[in-house]
Amino acid sequence: MHPQLKEREGTFSEYTHKLTVVFLYALLYAIALNFFWRPANIYTGGITGFSQIFTTLFEKLTGFEPSISLVYYVLNIPFLIYGWFKMNKKLVVFTLISVTFATVAIELVPRVVLTEDPIICALFGGAIGGCSLGLALKNGIATGGLDIGIIAIRRKTGKSIGYISVIINTIIVIAAGFLFGFPYAFYSVISIFVSGKVTDFVYTKQQKMQVLIITKEPEKVIAALKKRLLRGITVLNNEAEGAYDHRKKSVLLTVITRFEMNELEEAIEEADPESFVSISENVHTIGKFDDFGL
Repeated sequence: MHPQLKEREGTFSEYTHKLTVVFLYALLYAIALNFFWRPANIYTGGITGFSQIFTTLFEKLTGFEPSISLVYYVLNIPFLIYGWFKMNKKLVVFTLISVTFATVAIELVPRVVLTEDPIICALFGGAIGGCSLGLALKNGIATGGLDIGIIAIRRKTGKSIGYISVIINTIIVIAAGFLFGFPYAFYSVISIFVSGKVTDFVYTKQQKMQVLIITKEPEKVIAALKKRLLRGITVLNNEAEGAYDHRKKSVLLTVITRFEMNELEEAIEEADPESFVSISENVHTIGKFDDFGL
């Protein structure tokens, strides 16, 4: 197959896969919201939580409940505009697609009261919502404009993504307490906690792996890795020698996340299929290492 046709086929396959994941994410997230969170007055994190706050306050003040899907979409727009000018445009395009799919799914999936028990709704809503978020993140898809906002805040303040997320979710939980009473704030905490745990279980990106590469084509391998992974690479030895054939080889060291394994394999296959790669799992790092990879 012609290289350009092969590249196009790979790109088409990647986009088809991502769109399928976006569809599944949107459907699962809408089920979590309309089957569990909203019927039990449980607030979730992020833009969805702020959308719940806005619609509740608007209804209390005017007697009219606006469409939560419309509010969700509108609240995402400022972050998407900012991201378009300040961040990776491909990331923003897929974020826009995921936001659009989620908006449509939230609107189309009916609001069904399966149970009014807030604990059951918190547990099941958190589990389904966390599964949807983990699935999206595992496939490199940002799930909403607030992801872009969190990255921007991190760049400005130097605070970790986890710290910023805790602050945002704390605001949402306090709002839930004032709007519905603090027992519902505690239920929201349970749901957010379960959602986070399930997201971590599905989403393995934060698991770091040390990669040692022995290659006869160091320049090609370094170029391929930088193109696909955007990770730092250290040349440990340019004068290593094979004990069997006594050929000169280079030893390269980098640290990636489990999420990036496919990109690593593709880069090695492209640059030097005959290289030897050793991988150590679950390593710990100190210093600058971008877990988010954006």
